[in-house]
Amino acid sequence: MLSVKDLAKRYQTQGAEPAGGVFGVDLEVKSGEMFTLLGPSGCGKTTTLRCIAGLEQPDVGIISLSGRTLFDAKTGHVTPMYDRDIGMVFQSYAIWPHMSVFENAAYPLRVRRRNRLKRAEVSRRVEQALSLVGLSDYQRRSATLLSGGQQQRLALARALVREPKLLLLDEPLSNLDAQLREQMRGELKRIQTETGVTTIYVTHDQSEAMSISDRIAVMDRGRVAQLGTPDEIYDSPRSEFVASFIGRTNLFRGALHEAVAAGGAGLVTCDFGEVRCRFAAAAQNSQKISFVVRPENVELHAIGSMVGKSLENAFEGRVIGRVYLGEVAEYTIELDGAVRLLARARPELRLTPGERVLVALAPDRTVAICG
Repeated sequence: MLSVKDLAKRYQTQGAEPAGGVFGVDLEVKSGEMFTLLGPSGCGKTTTLRCIAGLEQPDVGIISLSGRTLFDAKTGHVTPMYDRDIGMVFQSYAIWPHMSVFENAAYPLRVRRRNRLKRAEVSRRVEQALSLVGLSDYQRRSATLLSGGQQQRLALARALVREPKLLLLDEPLSNLDAQLREQMRGELKRIQTETGVTTIYVTHDQSEAMSISDRIAVMDRGRVAQLGTPDEIYDSPRSEFVASFIGRTNLFRGALHEAVAAGGAGLVTCDFGEVRCRFAAAAQNSQKISFVVRPENVELHAIGSMVGKSLENAFEGRVIGRVYLGEVAEYTIELDGAVRLLARARPELRLTPGERVLVALAPDRTVAICG
């Protein structure tokens, strides 16, 4: 549906500050999918979105939608923003305060330059869009009387009323409180699924991205650090940045004992011992290796409870702290060499600070990062 090749947009900065923007972004977005650009502030996700929308003109690259070229730096071709068949919802919603809910939603149809619609068709489309977002009963209400969540729904209806090929959402939930934000995630995914519109969603919220996305592009300093499904991003991070940015994790560094083929397992020596890790990519003997294991993939056992049983990747440690999180308890464990590790366990396992424990890292969930 959408192809972005070698996209670059560099912003000038003052003094010794590095240039901001995006540098060589490649994306292929499939028809009907919810595709998320995820990353911290300043990583280039919004710049990428604005280049696709036509709000920014890239320095380099090609952007095409359904086989139609929207931008080509080499030929100088630029399709105007209004002619790109794209709907967009901004972080600020940009609702017209002097218009009713109906007129706000109808605005894109009233000002379109081509294929003007008859009044009956405008009404049909607006009513359909407002029904989809749950605002059918608010058509004549002033937009200023809507709550934050309702304004967000109205902005979405206004973007959908054009029946665009591509929908762009730029952090649309960031102005809502936590409870409403969580509710609206489900609503956005429902609406996207019902309409089937191809959607690019921009956010810095990892849980938001993980819960609604078909695929995620994690961005770092203007580049795509990793692209994959939520499961792939979480379970098999390809860099320390991705591992640290997505969820809670334990990250350690060490050296490899022997060469390992892609998809194999190998022993890595670190400060607290030898750890067997899963390798997505091939690695060489004596290569410096980072590895990660999520807190939920760390097992805790009371000393003496595993007598006669064999555990791989098992080490003794001491409980430093415990935080109760409701469905789980999170423990901080100190291993040999003053290395600290996070582990999550069922709440009924009650370990106290100072208690000695056996820590086991699941070998198939302990992931090596090469390079």
